[in-house]
Amino acid sequence: MGFSNWLRRKGKPDKDKALPVGMESALESRQDSQEASQNGNMESRQQQPEQSRGFFSRLKDGLERTRSAFVARVDTLLSSHRSITEELFEELEEILIQADVGVETTLQLVDEVRETVKAKGVTDPAELRPIIQERIQEILSAHTAPLTLPDTHPAVIMVVGVNGAGKTTTIGKLAYRFKSKGKKVLLGAADTFRAAAIEQLEIWANRVGVDIIKHQTGADPAAVAFDAIQAGRARGCDVVIIDTAGRLQTKTNLMRELEKIGRVIERELDGEPAEVLLVVDATTGQNALSQAKLFSEAVDVSGLVLTKLDGTAKGGIIVAIAAELGLPVSLIGIGEAYDDLRDFEPEEFVNALFEA
Repeated sequence: MGFSNWLRRKGKPDKDKALPVGMESALESRQDSQEASQNGNMESRQQQPEQSRGFFSRLKDGLERTRSAFVARVDTLLSSHRSITEELFEELEEILIQADVGVETTLQLVDEVRETVKAKGVTDPAELRPIIQERIQEILSAHTAPLTLPDTHPAVIMVVGVNGAGKTTTIGKLAYRFKSKGKKVLLGAADTFRAAAIEQLEIWANRVGVDIIKHQTGADPAAVAFDAIQAGRARGCDVVIIDTAGRLQTKTNLMRELEKIGRVIERELDGEPAEVLLVVDATTGQNALSQAKLFSEAVDVSGLVLTKLDGTAKGGIIVAIAAELGLPVSLIGIGEAYDDLRDFEPEEFVNALFEA
């Protein structure tokens, strides 16, 4: 019995299921240690922009593991079949699932490929490759939102996500990005729950050369957000980027804290922040999908930042998040250099993924 038939008989796995409680604590501890280590070693890293290589070349390199786990296996599958059969489609489903494209998205995508094959009378398995590529690009193109700032000053960006996802690094790279464009940037250290969070963000502020508003560890995060907005106005800042607590998404009290910060920002701005960016780690695969769903229930996420694409074979999760949650992807991270945080361009991404 094929994979899809088994799946349809057994039912879809619960994609929203969070990690077991015992595993949460272990993962949180490991993520805190990893992030502290990464930020603590920043002084020894060379993170300046690479001038000698184009971004597309670096993007291709960054997607190498996903390409090997996904596209290379698709190519092997297609070359091993002389005709297009139901067995081929079922094996394709397995490959997509294992690449973390997601069960629901995989079934829909393969069904659409079947329909295209039937409508166009395709018989050669090799002709499926461009069909798959085109459909993935269509999914991603329908859910993308470039990072844009309003004319109001300061423009406030709220950054959310679990510890270890690369949230602090993303904020530092965003600060560098805006400062490089002549913007005056201020950081707000509203992750007051984790002892190292304020220090890590301050390291980035010093490296990039921007100001930071901070309170003591354990202070009210909403008060930090309030002070950051007030300071941004007083200092004539163009952009205020507010960090937030990054406990795992199942912590109800911290989800309420995010909601409180959001309310304070809306009250002070007399409207919503310019962006609410959710940072997710591509290496976590399907758990990133669960995070995205739960965070978007707590705050009005405007865009997704997918980090660590260069360190995972699970880059297919970007397709699942876009298709199943409809959350737009704004930025992707494919390395440690300051300018390796880039606007997400669906066509460029898919071309880099499928190009050998």
